[in-house]
Amino acid sequence: MTRYIFITGGVVSSLGKGIASAALGALLQARGYKVRLRKLDPYLNVDPGTMSPRQHGEVFVTDDGAETDLDLGHYERFTGVAARQSDNITTGRIYSTIIERERRGDYLGATIQVIPHVTNEIKDFVLSDAGDVDFVLCEIGGTVGDIEGLPFFEAIRQLGQELGSERACFIHLTLLPYIPAAGEMKTKPTQHSVKELRSIGIQPQVLLCRCDRPIPENEKRKIASFCNVRETSVIEARDVGHIYDVPAAYHAEGLDDEVLWHFRINDAPEPDLTKWEAIANTVHNPDGEVTIGLVGKYVDVPDAYKSVSEALVHGGLANNVRVKVEMIDSEAFDDETTPLEVLEGIHGIILPGGFGERGARGKMRAARFARERNVPCFGICYGMQLSVVEAAVNLAGIKDAATTEFGPTAEPIVGLMSEWTKGNQKVTRDEATDMGGTMRLGAYPARLKEGSKVAEVYGTLDISERHRHRYEVNVDYIERLEAQGVIFSGMSPDGVLPEIIELADHPWFIAVQYHPELKSRPMEPHPLFASFIGAAVTQSRLV
Repeated sequence: MTRYIFITGGVVSSLGKGIASAALGALLQARGYKVRLRKLDPYLNVDPGTMSPRQHGEVFVTDDGAETDLDLGHYERFTGVAARQSDNITTGRIYSTIIERERRGDYLGATIQVIPHVTNEIKDFVLSDAGDVDFVLCEIGGTVGDIEGLPFFEAIRQLGQELGSERACFIHLTLLPYIPAAGEMKTKPTQHSVKELRSIGIQPQVLLCRCDRPIPENEKRKIASFCNVRETSVIEARDVGHIYDVPAAYHAEGLDDEVLWHFRINDAPEPDLTKWEAIANTVHNPDGEVTIGLVGKYVDVPDAYKSVSEALVHGGLANNVRVKVEMIDSEAFDDETTPLEVLEGIHGIILPGGFGERGARGKMRAARFARERNVPCFGICYGMQLSVVEAAVNLAGIKDAATTEFGPTAEPIVGLMSEWTKGNQKVTRDEATDMGGTMRLGAYPARLKEGSKVAEVYGTLDISERHRHRYEVNVDYIERLEAQGVIFSGMSPDGVLPEIIELADHPWFIAVQYHPELKSRPMEPHPLFASFIGAAVTQSRLV
């Protein structure tokens, strides 16, 4: 029997519903249960694919090619359960589906309304494709009281009634602010948030209270009394030193015990948190530290590179070192006359994905710095494309080399994809095609060159990685570039699309067309990130 846990948030945004959901999933998993995590987003975009990273952070991509909310990255990293297209839904997708059906006449002339049509669509999404899991955790985006979230709250309220308390549990994440002038922790915001939730028919069974200090017992009693929950269901969610401390911290406060008590599960084994304890020990007691320069154009918004930053941490775990990530604005040195002192002393440079001309030349200058100074360098997606363009200009002497993403060029080293194969189907695109969902998305296989560094890193010649891009390196230039020491060490199985390059005479310079950060886990660091941080450790001893 599959049970459903709905996680909502109140008072303010950015309290960490995604981390809380992922941590609870990890705790239930550590007790031997199978879990699935889902995100319901109230915004009108069909998916985050066309949203600015400055507004919404990174776009997380699944194996089956879904562009999803970054919280699905947290779910995967904490539980290791691969997310799918069916794990993220938005208001935009729901309305698109309903309007398409209405236009086809599927509703037989009925008047289409939020209730029941929109709410039924949400409920169908929540209940569909669950498989044989024991728990499905559904996080509802936004904050209770937001007008756009009302259909979602109504849908889960109905599900609570239809499934019954034996199959549905509501967890509300809220804030307990401490007011220094009063010397008190204030419970009123939490009370009002729960009141708002109850006014639309949802009684939370568990309150997860974010705070920066212990909750006094009398305040817990007050919250329990005013919010109509058990005192033991008021869970202290205090700030911790690292996000990978969260599962153990929440277990110590009894979160998973309260959820199981609600479902009347009395025979659950204690969770095995040995691996999480080992990760926490490495995070807090490393053997050393390396500094990685992340050269990107959205560095003012750390969530824009969330998976990259986490994968670097995982690489540090594999090498038992702390990774300090320096966010470096690539746009700041687009101008060739701007000095690159900021890169001096860096133990490794990572060039993450991105789009557009702004900041691109700064990335190419960083790639050249790493190439000429023998600094470990890791290019990802756009970072690979720009690394190839830089090599074409400065190694192969192709002075007009560029990407058509900048505009028409006589030497299109990187160009817009017009067609490719997905499974057994041919996909075609042109410049007039809509931006949303038109990239090479999801998992694609690649074949590695025998004897290459990347083959050594992976330990195999056949890999599958997740992609998200519109442009590809032009195979017509491979011969000229390889003559200058640029090794095309990974290609699509048909040999048409370059997937990986590396430099022959460099301690560690690898650039990939895909996004390896999306498959990295704290318990299973991606081999490329583990190897990159290992090279940075070696570099730190030379600096």
